[in-house]
Amino acid sequence: MKRRTIARFGALAALCLLATTAMVSGAPIPGPITAPAPSIQTPHSTSTPMPGIDVRDVDGGLDFYSPFTNALPTEPHFFPVGVWFESALEKDYVAKDRAEGLNTYVVLTTDSDLDLVRASGMYAIPTFAAAQASGYALGDEVDMWAGAGDAPWTGKYPGEGPICVPEQSKCGYTVQNQLRAAAPPGSMIYANYGKGITFWLSDEQSRAFINGTQNLVSADTYWFTDPNICAKTEGGAINGSTNDLTESECRLAANYGWTVERIRKLTEGKAPVWAFVEVGHPFEDSPQATTISGPQIRAAVWSSLIHGARGIIYFNHSFGGDCVTQHVLRDCPGEAQSTVTAVNKQIHDLAPILNAPFLDGATTASGPVDLATKLHNSKLYIFAGANKNTGGAATFAVKCGGSTAVVIDENRTIPMVKGTFTDTFADGNAVHLYSIEGGGSCGF
Repeated sequence: MKRRTIARFGALAALCLLATTAMVSGAPIPGPITAPAPSIQTPHSTSTPMPGIDVRDVDGGLDFYSPFTNALPTEPHFFPVGVWFESALEKDYVAKDRAEGLNTYVVLTTDSDLDLVRASGMYAIPTFAAAQASGYALGDEVDMWAGAGDAPWTGKYPGEGPICVPEQSKCGYTVQNQLRAAAPPGSMIYANYGKGITFWLSDEQSRAFINGTQNLVSADTYWFTDPNICAKTEGGAINGSTNDLTESECRLAANYGWTVERIRKLTEGKAPVWAFVEVGHPFEDSPQATTISGPQIRAAVWSSLIHGARGIIYFNHSFGGDCVTQHVLRDCPGEAQSTVTAVNKQIHDLAPILNAPFLDGATTASGPVDLATKLHNSKLYIFAGANKNTGGAATFAVKCGGSTAVVIDENRTIPMVKGTFTDTFADGNAVHLYSIEGGGSCGF
């Protein structure tokens, strides 16, 4: 298991400690997820839409954040790119974060300067009330350390003593509801969950955490670096928890997309799901614990986006490896910094497309890839990432045709024949992004 923050961060660090994996049910399920009504953006129809193709808005709608106090921007050019549990104390450090393409602090140390955050053009979702905040964060990974239940909560966190009353009961629902009650009125409520809702709990138990508790949700599963995640009791959930995953099945960028889809299933697409990607060595050294590579970071981010993530959060702490720190993107020059900066630039450049509707069914592919088709300004874009570590060739068929696939940021084009084109994905970390020239909008 892993630690999340060093002890000097106080009681909040305890939110990140992991507890028992034995969880039980028995709590009533709250009502539907608390969220503003989605704003469905249907592009102007210029002809009859093709059958079998559907326009699907981004989860919650583009203007999801607008009703909340100090809301995150809802303009198409803004896409949330956050960092987990940072400190914002010095102007130079905040400026460096911004230069790397970060725009949101998701949980901050309690001594952080939120005036500095806002003055720097950044946004914050802390665990404490602040006039400058754009949200309010509940307990982290409560599904793991408090369990699925509504027993009374002692107010203590892992390492501080008994958590639930009686001690062996489960009180995770109570924890989140009590923390939510302390949020300032009008706040966007955010919570991150862990292996409980992704692997261990039933859909019913998981929905009792997800629905009616927060507006914005994420879950962290570190497929590339977690020494335990390949076990059948954890990542084995991908295959029905019948057996351990092989290294090839487990250490795969496409699994980050699987995590997003797992949470989207619970929210039913009614609210944004943000994705976690580690950028260092988040577990103490062991033969199975590793440091994520640059290509793995990029592939994990894009798998998450392909599967509908509406924000990215980087886990910024290393407890092993060559650079032990709470600030990987500040303190560890090298592959992680350069990769994150490049990926973030690409996300910001493509934000209007990422925020645009999906055109489900418009593209099919034969080959080892996951894909998403987006519709922006009556033009199609296809984002594709390998879903097998061996990679391979993939042939894409676009129902509304096209003459050329322009490979974004790769300085190459691929001719299309009768609306089809083929490209090669070198390995499991390969990602290619395409704009389709000379085609239609499938009638939308």
